[in-house]
Amino acid sequence: MNIAFFLVPKHEVVCLTNQSTLRQALERMEFHRYTAVPVLSEAGHYIGTITEGDLLWYLKNTEGASFENAHRHLLSSIPMRMQNHPVPIDAKMEDLITKAKTQNFVPVIDDRKQFIGIVRRSDIIEYCAKQLFSAATVSATKQQG
Repeated sequence: MNIAFFLVPKHEVVCLTNQSTLRQALERMEFHRYTAVPVLSEAGHYIGTITEGDLLWYLKNTEGASFENAHRHLLSSIPMRMQNHPVPIDAKMEDLITKAKTQNFVPVIDDRKQFIGIVRRSDIIEYCAKQLFSAATVSATKQQG
């Protein structure tokens, strides 16, 4: 199956750039109720995924960092603990399933390494469930016939 069928295009994805501030990240994540969002370069390349945990650990472990001055801290200075590696648009469904075991979404890039969107874990699980139930129905039908 072509993963482009599952792609949520970039213009529909909440993203940040590495030049966004800690405050912008917190506000955007709170507003959309997300726990993780993709971080892109100014040129549109996928850099990584920033999580709530990354932001909280940064606030806890960085001397002088606080909610009051969060607008002074750029995402480029915040370590990202999770390495959510992207897949190319021509990746196989098996690649998505493997990555979705540990990620809420899988970033997708084109052949120029430009971020083009994400595939949500929930969409991958739904696809797998349909395949499983479809196979079970075929098997049951064969047993009855």
